[in-house]
Amino acid sequence: MITKREFYINGEWVAPKVARDCPVIDPSTEDVCAVISLGSEADTNAAVAAAKSALPGWAATPPAERRRVVEGILAQYYLRKEEMAHAISLEMGAPIDMSRDDQAECLPWHLKNFLKAFDHIEWIKPLGPHAPDTRIALEPIGVVGLITPWNWPMNQVTLKVIPALLAGCTCVLKPSEESPLSSMLFAEFCHDAGVPAGVFNLVNGDGTGVGTALSSHPDVEMISFTGSTRAGRAISAAAAQTLKRVTLELGGKGANVVFADADPKAVERGVRHMMNNSGQSCNAPSRMLVERPFYDRAVEIATEVANSIKVGPASLPGGHIGPVVNKRQWDQIQGYIQKGIDEGAKLVAGGLGLPEGMNKGFYVRPTIFADVKPGMTIEREEIFGPVMCMIPFETEAEAVAIANDTPYGLTNYVQSQDGARRNRLARQLRAGMIEMNGKSRGAGAPFGGVKASGRAREGGVWGIEEFLEVKAISGWDVSEDVAAE
Repeated sequence: MITKREFYINGEWVAPKVARDCPVIDPSTEDVCAVISLGSEADTNAAVAAAKSALPGWAATPPAERRRVVEGILAQYYLRKEEMAHAISLEMGAPIDMSRDDQAECLPWHLKNFLKAFDHIEWIKPLGPHAPDTRIALEPIGVVGLITPWNWPMNQVTLKVIPALLAGCTCVLKPSEESPLSSMLFAEFCHDAGVPAGVFNLVNGDGTGVGTALSSHPDVEMISFTGSTRAGRAISAAAAQTLKRVTLELGGKGANVVFADADPKAVERGVRHMMNNSGQSCNAPSRMLVERPFYDRAVEIATEVANSIKVGPASLPGGHIGPVVNKRQWDQIQGYIQKGIDEGAKLVAGGLGLPEGMNKGFYVRPTIFADVKPGMTIEREEIFGPVMCMIPFETEAEAVAIANDTPYGLTNYVQSQDGARRNRLARQLRAGMIEMNGKSRGAGAPFGGVKASGRAREGGVWGIEEFLEVKAISGWDVSEDVAAE
């Protein structure tokens, strides 16, 4: 069993102020696979103090040097990427092939895109020809608290830590206590890459402890949080007293609008996307809206695809899906499946209980409900498991109305061969991201939503700008610019 009780503070691994063990459960087996410590307010204060002390030096470091240090983190990943894949697979149940190819690879993907964006940032620039002596400067916001979830651990750690470092901020990371091993390995990458002491700090803990302490800390200028909408509200309230910046990336209930002229693979693609990561993605296309003439056939296809998806242990190679993260999550998903049945939705694949042949592990059967009516619990609430709702629609206007009638607004999807229709819907759907005909967002595009999905924009230049303050300077000595050229 792995023992990782220490926190990374001020360039060293240090013991917690007060011992408080927390088991990490392997969701494939329900066995304890590691023991970590949960931090306290005192541990949080020590990490914030280290970040505050390191801030002036790091903020003044030339951009080229910050870039060099971040490149070093990437180099460390390539040396130890297999360790990262195994850590993620063990702690949150991603099948090992998926962990290698998708989960762990989020780190180099986002990091490289951040470096490309970073190279084009103008740190100080003229306002415009109408105001020749006014300059706009971009400066780090200060010490930032970063709170990340368990479902895509390296995705979210990279989307927060890397832009913070590039912006010149110092940070304290609180990863989820459900998936801490990958983040502790990331801390080793930072240390071995030569990130100066105090610039990056890590304290494990829970939301009510370290999460609240960071959110309310007077020396933390910004909180960047990814997780549930419920927790996002609590963090916003805790942060309000110190008037810090809060960026939130929260839940979703994505609508996948499938027209009768969609390409033949659209339904299969939507089901597989939904079931990926065992449905534990905030941008999952969990509501499939299908134009009526194609609806019955779409239900048949979705049923066949869901029934073909295998479920198995994270340690096994292959294209199956793994368990959900823990017993609480499993119980919650079972409750939603029962609710769907009770409210009259038509269960066409999957259902209650463990998959056939399994008696241990937090496995959920890939589940499809057809004939779901708008307003049903499973249509309104984020299930965060491999459960998809199918809803027929008659007209384009009706599809837009159903898709937008949700508290959330993260990612919506459109499937149609009609380009003009796709473009219309892309503008009418209320979401931070619209993906059409299976095309993923381009490298460096921002990730984020609207409404109850939060309003963060992570990735690319937008992700770096979230950690920057804009300063307007008038009376600039233009002759100094000329002399410097």
